[in-house]
Amino acid sequence: MDRQAYIPERESADRFHAPTAKSNLNGFERFARKASILAGKPAAFFGALTVVLIWMATGPIFGFSDTWQLVINTGTTIVTFLMVFLIQHSQNRDTMALQIKLAELILAMKGADNKLATAEDLSERELYDLHADYARKAEQALKHLQAKREGGNEPSAALDHRTHPRAS
Repeated sequence: MDRQAYIPERESADRFHAPTAKSNLNGFERFARKASILAGKPAAFFGALTVVLIWMATGPIFGFSDTWQLVINTGTTIVTFLMVFLIQHSQNRDTMALQIKLAELILAMKGADNKLATAEDLSERELYDLHADYARKAEQALKHLQAKREGGNEPSAALDHRTHPRAS
């Protein structure tokens, strides 16, 4: 394998996204993406740890005063508050991209139940009912496979193509 083919140090910070896709992002999206990538790096953790250690070391200098404690409490609260929004933005974007990719796969598969391509738009109750239906179908498929392995006949319940994909 050519060493040039995979050298982690030479990868861009955003190796999961094509460079052409970045051009369509607005300023906040570019900032949120870069900030979330940087926040997930070991350097960010060790930087935060360094800040905490410096704060702790300055405790005796400031007599462990209320102001000294307020500095770290305020700083961490502000950072946490802002990071919640950046993380939520990134999660929303990633979830939507994943849903689109799954929808494409579902729609491309012959015999797939196309209504599943938009399952994320269902109510919580509809999702629960759908989950229960597919759990039942999975149990039927498992029974069917176990019966085949044991050399017996198929279970008496008829299986349709959505219950067991290879039955059709």
